[in-house]
Amino acid sequence: MRPIDLTRIELPLQNEQGKLKVFDALRKKWIILTPEEHVRQSLIAYMIKELHYPAALIAVEKQILINNRSKRFDIVVFNSNHQPWMLVECKSPEVDITDKTLHQLLVYHRSLNCRYWMLSNGHQHFCADASLPNQITWLQQLPAYNL
Repeated sequence: MRPIDLTRIELPLQNEQGKLKVFDALRKKWIILTPEEHVRQSLIAYMIKELHYPAALIAVEKQILINNRSKRFDIVVFNSNHQPWMLVECKSPEVDITDKTLHQLLVYHRSLNCRYWMLSNGHQHFCADASLPNQITWLQQLPAYNL
């Protein structure tokens, strides 16, 4: 996949009682800036500012039920019909993208059934077209949002 440059993304930050926080414009609140949250917020900003994905159709950290257990996905982008279109799993930069990471995404995918998958740790990015379940195609770049 062509490298995604997240270094140009500027996030709104504040220091509150010794804790660095980032403003999540989608959830409309300040969140503690963990390494994983930095990746998540940078990707959201990149999708909105660089790729023009509609912010109103992006969900962050929402609860879903999987095998009667509560889980939270990182990012889901919906199409114009409000159907899940892209599922994104974020990891901290020090966490390598592995089969284990892919397995976690696939567990969420069973419940959400998105056309595209994305795995990222901020410097490794992998995106796949999963529209044909028996023929997953790894992409060189994120798909354009033209739905």
